[in-house]
Amino acid sequence: MEQYERLEKVGEGTYGKVYKARDRRTGQLVALKKTRLEMEEEGVPSTALREVSLLQMLSESVFIVRLLSVEHVEENSKAILYLVFEYLDTDLKKYMDLNGRGPAHPLPKNIVQSFMYQLCKGMAWMHQHGVMHRDLKPQNLLVDKSKMILKIADLGLGRAFSVPVKSYTHEIVTLWYRAPEVLLGGTHYSTPVDTWSIGCIFAELARKAPLFPGDSELQQLLYIFKLLGTPSEKQWPGVTRLRDWHEFPQWQQQDLKRVLPELNSDGIDLCMSMFVYDPAKRISAKAALNHPYFNSLDKAPIDKYDVPL
Repeated sequence: MEQYERLEKVGEGTYGKVYKARDRRTGQLVALKKTRLEMEEEGVPSTALREVSLLQMLSESVFIVRLLSVEHVEENSKAILYLVFEYLDTDLKKYMDLNGRGPAHPLPKNIVQSFMYQLCKGMAWMHQHGVMHRDLKPQNLLVDKSKMILKIADLGLGRAFSVPVKSYTHEIVTLWYRAPEVLLGGTHYSTPVDTWSIGCIFAELARKAPLFPGDSELQQLLYIFKLLGTPSEKQWPGVTRLRDWHEFPQWQQQDLKRVLPELNSDGIDLCMSMFVYDPAKRISAKAALNHPYFNSLDKAPIDKYDVPL
């Protein structure tokens, strides 16, 4: 690790500390993620190695934060894995706040379109390789401001390192982007949980404020049901058998245009297709790429970075 000069601690992620550092050989800024490993007798657990090779393969896409190298070191006779990522100093939350906070300072529509398209590209690539993110939120999306590229970060390690409900800073993991099947205690969920999160991020990009800012699982569900209507068995077969289902008040679906006036009818339609209650009927990230909402977007500058899906 002598190769890297640590500059500052930039965060405490779900899996350990994160440092901003400089590669002494190249001068490149990198993010060092220090991961605690439960060691096995033979050394690094095979699950961690599998996850790391998966991360390396996923980061072939420019829309995923690039894993540059993996360093295995011993500190205080404990084995530590350092994951070395490209360093980006702006996340989507910070980017949204650059031109002022809140609905009075909307983002240009073409930027909302471009970021959404890139996010769907990155997630389609992940899902194609059988990886769910499970914690998509603006803070986990990094922005390369010079090229206007959006990159998905903090991904894929959820199976090797069990994901805690609280991060080490005792900040509760946000519920604002969490899909209803997870909030209702469903255990057999899949990639549609990420599509729901993309829908929440889409709405937030458009209105410059979170759509469902609940501070408990129950309140989160009530926010969702009040806007989208209380789900029924007809809409979502099996919903009433989920572990945390209760007899909720019966709300009717509201007009999404009322809360997202910045989106055109195609944008509203795409958002609604990401908010379909039945996960089996929710649009996939890959299908979203062909939605009419993106027809007016100049895709060429984005597609030139592409890896074939």
